Amino acid sequence: MKRFTLLVLFVAGVTAFAVFVPSATSSKAGVTALFECDESGPLCAETADPIGYNGAYTGHDEPSLLFYSNTNGSGSSQRYTLTVPSDPPTLPKQDGSGGTFNFQDRIAFWFGLALCDDQSGPNPGGSPLAGPNIPCTPDSDANIYDGTDVASRDYIGKHPGTAFMELQFYPPSWVKWPPGVSCDPTKWCAALAIFQLNLNQNTNVANNSDCLNTVGIEPANFAFITRKGQPIGPPGPLDLTFASFDPSPAKVLMMQPGDKVTVDIHDTASGLQIVLNDLTSGQSGSMTASVANGFATVNYDPSATSCSETRHAFHAAYATSSEHTRVPWAAHGYNVSFSDEIGHFEYCSSVDAQGGSCTQAGSDPFDSAFCFAPPFGSPVQATKVKIGGCIATDVDFDGVSYQPNWPGATGNAALEASLHPTPVRFTSPLFNGTQNYNRVAFEADLPRIEIPSLSPNNTCDRGTGAGCVNPPNGANFYPWYTTASVGGNCVWQLGGGNIPGTTNTFGGSSTTAFGPLLFFTYPGPIGPITRTNNFRNVLTSNPCPA
Repeated sequence: MKRFTLLVLFVAGVTAFAVFVPSATSSKAGVTALFECDESGPLCAETADPIGYNGAYTGHDEPSLLFYSNTNGSGSSQRYTLTVPSDPPTLPKQDGSGGTFNFQDRIAFWFGLALCDDQSGPNPGGSPLAGPNIPCTPDSDANIYDGTDVASRDYIGKHPGTAFMELQFYPPSWVKWPPGVSCDPTKWCAALAIFQLNLNQNTNVANNSDCLNTVGIEPANFAFITRKGQPIGPPGPLDLTFASFDPSPAKVLMMQPGDKVTVDIHDTASGLQIVLNDLTSGQSGSMTASVANGFATVNYDPSATSCSETRHAFHAAYATSSEHTRVPWAAHGYNVSFSDEIGHFEYCSSVDAQGGSCTQAGSDPFDSAFCFAPPFGSPVQATKVKIGGCIATDVDFDGVSYQPNWPGATGNAALEASLHPTPVRFTSPLFNGTQNYNRVAFEADLPRIEIPSLSPNNTCDRGTGAGCVNPPNGANFYPWYTTASVGGNCVWQLGGGNIPGTTNTFGGSSTTAFGPLLFFTYPGPIGPITRTNNFRNVLTSNPCPA
């Protein structure tokens, strides 16, 4: 049982999330459960299997774009140019007949990268099956272990410990952070989140009970991107307080819809650094995952009676980015990546409590949790759009994200300009300052969330692939990546195939774009485990170089 008092519940990122404040008996610093990943926290990295207590579901729908290169430096430096999406002029209505805002299509979008962390899966502490824990060497392909034979030198279970970084962007206009999804009534904000898995996959032994009762099995570092590059509150998993999650506009970089922003992700001697330069406003922000900034790794010590952490400078795990550079405990199979976090909004007009269950007559029984509704009593508040909704993971795929509410979904440009948000658009990244990635891939983790016991109309068998489908049963639409020419530059975008300026639709549907089922080997207590968690389509070239 977590030693915190439930204040309000919320969902975003990789599952759903809840906000907790320390109880009178808690011996730890104030912690929020925005990243209570084993309690369906929405901002967490998607693990290979559900990690919720008592079989509770944890999972997120993350259609992703991957970038590959075998050239040194491609795994440790990326520079994108991003155009921040805008909302339509028509406000949403409670009955669904109005416009669709960004917070309804996506709870966040993010840029990702694999990082070193010796206290993280797959083999922290070592194991009889895989031997001693092999230290992770930053920025090195010596960390590639993806063999399927336990006896092989590169068996996946021997892989050095790995964390995953998500540079998350949060849409404006709805319930304010925390516990909601928005930093501001009209502006976007961004944060650096780093996830580790305190589990030895070769033994299935998790960290000590004190850690599980405070930071959970998937601890998270969190820090908003700030104007001065300093966290507004402590980012370490055991140190997080409400100050860490209170995005003051005077400190946190805020971006207007439509702004053009360069996203610079690169390793430094002090740790991985994020720099955002808003070319439209002239403002900038940064954050470095450094010891000086308070970033930390939770120590894996199953026999300990109390949880502890060590200040840690996070660095890129690999020198390159390819099919062989992945996080062994994650559902997705990537390193350098972009992902949109969809499937987190269902309309709901009444709730039993803010952050509680939906009480609207006929509400969806599968997705009626983590709900908010007007008048949004204190401390929850609607900042612009005054509609109610639930933001738990949409396990039956019938919410707003799975309707033709995306740009390019209908082919009616005038209607979409009035009712739909503009697409998120970004260039392919450059590494080492000037070099393009020479291949890309599309990846969707639909098999991971088409869980038959929870998704009432899906029957995916991840062992065989039977019943795993794209689009998922229940969806009336599923977005995919296309390219466009904007100002003479090629950009990626997510939505349908009819966005004005589109140059390549990659077959014209999510089915063709995301390709066939992908089977991975994961470490297990009695040896390797094979299952599918994704559809993936690897292209032999990069059709949209920067």
